[in-house]
Amino acid sequence: MTDDALATTLDRVRVYPVKALDGVDVDAATLAPGGGLAPDRQLALLDADGDYVNGKNERQIHRVRADFDLDDRTVALTAPHDDEAPAPNTFHLDEEGEALADWVGEFLGYEVRIVSDRAGGYPDDTELAGPTVLATGTLREVASWYEDLTVDSVRRRLRPNVELASDEAFFEDRLVADPGERVRFRVGDADLLGVNPCQRCAVPARDPDTGAEYPEFRTRFVEKRQETMPAWSGGGRFDHYFRLMTNTVVPEASVGASLRVGDAVQILGVEAE
Repeated sequence: MTDDALATTLDRVRVYPVKALDGVDVDAATLAPGGGLAPDRQLALLDADGDYVNGKNERQIHRVRADFDLDDRTVALTAPHDDEAPAPNTFHLDEEGEALADWVGEFLGYEVRIVSDRAGGYPDDTELAGPTVLATGTLREVASWYEDLTVDSVRRRLRPNVELASDEAFFEDRLVADPGERVRFRVGDADLLGVNPCQRCAVPARDPDTGAEYPEFRTRFVEKRQETMPAWSGGGRFDHYFRLMTNTVVPEASVGASLRVGDAVQILGVEAE
């Protein structure tokens, strides 16, 4: 494959202002000091034990719909599949966090509190806290593995921050090297370092609207991932096949730069960690 074939563009930027709730597409987002995309996961919900109220720990959170207006810094919460849910309401993310948490707590039936971290957010992987990367071709491929899943359903299940325009399935695996190495790639004016294929949890197996489990989702995924993995992919970072999407870190020099839809994406090479 030529070097030109390894270049693509940034097709979508999606942030998740409240960890575990819906994402929102933006035209551009700035790389925050902690490595994530502001305002990605700047807010998080916790239970009484201090554990995250997220899809990994609380299946019912999938049933909450969150419609963000980032210009006004508001979120409208509804639970359309639950007749006894709290009435739909809109909350200011900076001024009404406690009320937002009370709404979620009423829906779930237990106390919930909210925490905020504008500098670093609350990423799933605190060591590899940069934007997560996936290609559109990968979403199409994974959707084809299941009879009734759409590309957008797979997108919402996998929850990437950055979607590349490449039609090549598993293009994002090109951003993963062997243990002890990282792949430097450039998005617009910012450099990022691809490190690890993301280890998936229970969330992708669940309907993003209802939380219902897709039968044998993981079994099918592992089987097809192994069957369709390109010859240039794999390697020491893949200790099992329930991995998809690339975790990144952000060099200090790139903090403050913005990633914009339409930015050129270019792989620069492999370097030692």
